[in-house]
Amino acid sequence: MKSELEKTIAQQVLDIFDQEVAIELERPEEKFGDYSTNVAMQLSGKLQKNPREIAEELVAKIQDNMGDLASEVSIAGPGFINIKLSDKALFESLNTAPEKIYSGQVIVTEYSDPNPFKVLHVGHLYTSIVGDAISNLLENAGAKVHRVNFGGDVGLHVAKTMWAILQKIGGDNPGKLAEVPKSQRADWMAENYVNGTNAYEDKEQAKNEITDLNKKIYEIHATNDHESNLAQIYWTCRQWSYDYFDYFYSLIGSKFEKYYPESMVSSLGLETVNKHIGDTYEKSDGAVIFNGEKYGLHTRVFINSQGLPTYEAKDVGLIMTKQADYNFDKSVIITANEIDQYMQVVLKSLEQYEPELVKRTTHLTHGMVKLAGGTKMSSRKGNIIRAVDVLESASEASKQVHGKESTETVLGAVKYALVKHRIGGDIIYDAKESVSLEGNSGPYLQYAHARAKSILAKKPDSGHKLDDLKDLNEHERSLLRKITEYPEVINQATKDLMPHHICSYLYELAQNFNRFYENNQVIDSDREALRLNLVKVYSNVLSSGLKLLGISAPDKM
Repeated sequence: MKSELEKTIAQQVLDIFDQEVAIELERPEEKFGDYSTNVAMQLSGKLQKNPREIAEELVAKIQDNMGDLASEVSIAGPGFINIKLSDKALFESLNTAPEKIYSGQVIVTEYSDPNPFKVLHVGHLYTSIVGDAISNLLENAGAKVHRVNFGGDVGLHVAKTMWAILQKIGGDNPGKLAEVPKSQRADWMAENYVNGTNAYEDKEQAKNEITDLNKKIYEIHATNDHESNLAQIYWTCRQWSYDYFDYFYSLIGSKFEKYYPESMVSSLGLETVNKHIGDTYEKSDGAVIFNGEKYGLHTRVFINSQGLPTYEAKDVGLIMTKQADYNFDKSVIITANEIDQYMQVVLKSLEQYEPELVKRTTHLTHGMVKLAGGTKMSSRKGNIIRAVDVLESASEASKQVHGKESTETVLGAVKYALVKHRIGGDIIYDAKESVSLEGNSGPYLQYAHARAKSILAKKPDSGHKLDDLKDLNEHERSLLRKITEYPEVINQATKDLMPHHICSYLYELAQNFNRFYENNQVIDSDREALRLNLVKVYSNVLSSGLKLLGISAPDKM
């Protein structure tokens, strides 16, 4: 409906003023109508005419060409044109579906990205939830989406953890690993990472030993060593990490098609950077760097003085590996804000010899997630907020507030509390607020869906079909108007890669339904069929929106 109106108005502008314009209808406050355009103000400068006069000419023409689509076309303020749709047009708008703007395209989404040998913290939880929602939106828009995950199974952080493990088990003694209980493996390695990091920073001897161990771990991969004692310890502990990742992702409903460990892409990154020394990269003090200052960025090392690839080179290898594996039309990478400038340098370097690949890559960044009170996490210091801590806090809050806990309600609470914020800024997570049945929360929307389903269950055999179209009253029309916004909201959320748009809309929709239901009897009213149909469509939209966010829509609560 919106696109049809935009085409109609654009044609009238062309007919009257011989001007081609792109019309973007907005949703004004409900009292002003259903759509609004400022095209008269856009034309004012070109035509050297008062926008109000332009609007008056357009309104007359638009009204004549709208047929039964619009019940009123009016002018407001300096020249805004407001359009109120007819009730019939509103009902017809229910047939509008979100645009398939990525139909036939292959898109790779990379997110979560936890490192083996380290703890899975709340930042990974956040990117998993947001990444899932964005992936769902892209699939809903017609794309073939491949969800992947990148993690550092080589590098200094691994050497730090391995060094501490060796201290803990008394050297190269893989048999001692059997003494670590399965339920404690993830926390055990996280503790060793902290110990190894502190030793690296505080003790020169430990630093040298960790540096040497880092080389040995690269050699394990280079020689495909699975037999030496050190290799057995390494591969066992790496698998412990992946097992835990799988377990946690199953808890929150995330699924990844492929894990890309750094060891898989390091060689290609190293080879690619070496290949472009001279035209893109340059040698400096035994290392290989990219001079970002030439492009208003900063300089970073891609190969260190020991000949090992840094994170930068590995990311080059990762991007090229993803392209080789999927031949993607678009790649979406979701990370924390803190590596925004880092990624700018990586992409700028890659742009020098793979410009098309960079054009197809979108990097989204997000802020820190803190608990109420402003706690900031640091896996290096050990005072992190683990991903499971957030789920456990929501579970406890649910028991306190509701006297019980439900897995789907707890997950809905956590997911909604994180995804309802615009991607980019820091987020304060409040467990009690997240599980509340009042206000802008996941459980509130889940309950709203269950409430609608309970109404429909009272007349399961009615079919909920419209009878003869009747003039809509204030609350019926308001609810129907809000429902028809859904495809537009999905289109906007998909184009922006911002799922918080859906959250805002669903909350407003549920509030609108409450006003409708408080003022209109549904069952056994003389407008039962009409109102049951509205309830059915409302519940379907609510369920669809929650599903895109990765949240269940229960029939009962």
